[in-house]
Amino acid sequence: MKVAVLGAGSWGTTFSAVLAEAGNDVVLWARRAEVAEAVNTTRTSPYVDGLVLPEAIRATTDPRDAVRGAALVAVAVPAQSARRTLAPFAGLLEPDAVVLSLMKGVELATDQRMSQVLVEVLGVPTEKVAVLSGPNLAREIAEHQPAATVVAAADEELARWITEVCATVWFRPYTNTDLIGVELCGAAKNVIAIGIGAAQGLGYGDNTTATLITRGLAEITRLGLALGADAETFAGLAGIGDLFATCDSPLSRNHQLGRRIGEGMDLAAALEATPGTAEGVKTALSVLDLARRSGVDMPITAAVVAVLHEGRPVEEMGQLLLARPHKADGV
Repeated sequence: MKVAVLGAGSWGTTFSAVLAEAGNDVVLWARRAEVAEAVNTTRTSPYVDGLVLPEAIRATTDPRDAVRGAALVAVAVPAQSARRTLAPFAGLLEPDAVVLSLMKGVELATDQRMSQVLVEVLGVPTEKVAVLSGPNLAREIAEHQPAATVVAAADEELARWITEVCATVWFRPYTNTDLIGVELCGAAKNVIAIGIGAAQGLGYGDNTTATLITRGLAEITRLGLALGADAETFAGLAGIGDLFATCDSPLSRNHQLGRRIGEGMDLAAALEATPGTAEGVKTALSVLDLARRSGVDMPITAAVVAVLHEGRPVEEMGQLLLARPHKADGV
């Protein structure tokens, strides 16, 4: 089967390799001609060192060429530029094509989840859009380290079909019908990861990390329930699984950026020093806006926004959280 992957960054390229090794013919769309040429001529990517790409992957910079004949179109472009980047693909997908979002973010200005953006930009019906999320650090997957993920779609049969398309002996997908919960987990965990990275950059240890992971999960769950998500999602791979991997791994861009902030860099310097896109920087604003409009308290997210976007010193992050009124543990 032909599968298209839109976005040739580290995750898009790595997922292309997963799809190829699962037995599919893959066309990888890249914005930059030199990236496509490297894939086609040397079987390598500048974004994933050491990964030798399967012969079943072909790269192109032509949107029409990328999606022609593709039964599945996976999208792995930066969340905040997705609407602009994907505009040339509008009207080009096959009539029955399924779109799979690999993106993790909430769009600024609209507060839309990525599946909602895909429906609007690509003109595909909601029932043809699915989401993949979980503890999926690209480097480890590129090295064939055992990993699991979650494929969420409103139709469980569609989710099951996608799992069959991308399953390998070392990459195991599970199904879920909770699109809202899976997408919120994937977006909001990046914000919590920045906060934990900052705390570790300040020199705080495992007690602080455990506290922020646990309370971070609580506030993500509160928001998800307010928006109609399923509580079970937050205790699974897309919830605590992805949160744990992202919040305490040196492979996590958001964790790296937060640590640099905690060590004294300003945001501009931390962004420049962090390779790729740390989605949590801008998504923090969108998630906090969603929370406030929904009447949901998200103190860790608010503290991250205060440090990144409102000029509060990172040293005050702990004070912002510890000075809050006492309450019972739990969601």
